[in-house]
Amino acid sequence: MLHCSAKNKGCGGCPLLFCSYSEQLRHKQKTVASLLGDFGQVQPILGMKEPFYYRNKAISTFSRKDGKLASGIYKQGSHQVIPVEKCLLHHPDLDTAIDAVRQAARACHYEPFDEDRRTGLLRHVLVRQSCSTGQILVVLITATSILPGSKAFVSRLRALCPQVSSVVQNINPRYSSAVLGPSQKVLYGKGWIEDSLCGVRFQLSASSFYQINPEQTEVLYRTAIQMANPDKSQTILDAYCGVGTIGLIASKSVGHVIGVESNRQAVSCAVQNARANQIKNARFHCADASFFLQRMAAQKEHADIVFLDPPRSGSTEEFLDALCRLSPQKVVYISCNPQTQQRDLAFLCERGWHVQEIQPVDLFPHTEHIETVVLLSKGEVDSKKIRVEFSLEDMDMSEFQDGATYTQIKDYVLEHSGLKVSNLYISQIKRKCGIEVGKNYNLPKSEDSRQPQCPPEKEKAIREAFKYFGMI
Repeated sequence: MLHCSAKNKGCGGCPLLFCSYSEQLRHKQKTVASLLGDFGQVQPILGMKEPFYYRNKAISTFSRKDGKLASGIYKQGSHQVIPVEKCLLHHPDLDTAIDAVRQAARACHYEPFDEDRRTGLLRHVLVRQSCSTGQILVVLITATSILPGSKAFVSRLRALCPQVSSVVQNINPRYSSAVLGPSQKVLYGKGWIEDSLCGVRFQLSASSFYQINPEQTEVLYRTAIQMANPDKSQTILDAYCGVGTIGLIASKSVGHVIGVESNRQAVSCAVQNARANQIKNARFHCADASFFLQRMAAQKEHADIVFLDPPRSGSTEEFLDALCRLSPQKVVYISCNPQTQQRDLAFLCERGWHVQEIQPVDLFPHTEHIETVVLLSKGEVDSKKIRVEFSLEDMDMSEFQDGATYTQIKDYVLEHSGLKVSNLYISQIKRKCGIEVGKNYNLPKSEDSRQPQCPPEKEKAIREAFKYFGMI
């Protein structure tokens, strides 16, 4: 009989924990069939042989329990921390490392951060473990940049857990629920660890996007590449490429790999990963994927196969329109949310695409989450008959050139300052900073028109976003 004290106290991390694994797979198969079954036959879900202790990353939040420093997970629907010492999903080395962090922090007399009083030092600890090397990365998230006795902390931590090969302090002074802050410093080691996936080595830092279940991630990516069935004469485009995982794994099977990702740090990691693996047929671009595909189509560039693995919110109409305009032979759509994938598949099927295969993969046993891989092709529909509702002249192409879209700037401003800003305000500050905007973009319809001017506090927040994205 499974025992989890945290679940009994209100942890919502494993809602299916007390269901048999075969029952969980049947439930997920039924969910995918109900959402995607109208597009074609759903293949049997690919599950794990041993569905426990699979996570290679964990986050533990600091608190005070019975007068001493503790850490754990938020109780479901609240900000009350439930102490957790062992988790049935964590690789055991993660729990060992987190316990070592707690002990070292107690010895250094570090205080937990109090959200209400805005006092204390320690907010969270993020831990990554490499399945291939056994290395552990510890990221200590603090409310201020000052960490008294940092050398003593690192020394105690590594004495308790020698597998820790790198320690990073991440500084997060913001009043938000975001775990990681905007700046960090390396206290020990290189600031990253190395893992291997499908024979390709990857550097993993604090903020790297990397699937948390390495065994099933290999199943997922191999399934996606097998569906695409590429050859050496073809070019693949990896949209939302992150640190380049799919593209680099597929590189040995294709002629050329193009990766596009809006996160500048992730693109830098992708380039480093290609160099470390001596992969010379891959190139990566920091850009908004929609504008990148539109530009490729406008310049009559070509991709035979497009892989896309968007966030849980799914793709966008702008990207899917751009995909239709580029018109590759095949599209492989990987999704962590079949509900938004259903919406996007309907959009593509209305424009002449046909679903060829649907394969669910269980990356997250004991949770409701499901990964799905869907293969689409154009069939007999001529892509030239598809009506594209906007042209390059309608866009501000400086979004592509300057490394951040209006949406990314809005999201950054909202997350870091809590302010909502409009496209109009962003374009106004672009002009003030000497950043080119598209012809007639957000200009008044007549010279007599009066537009609201960006308030000073929003201008400051927008300029901070420009600095973050390297635009000024």
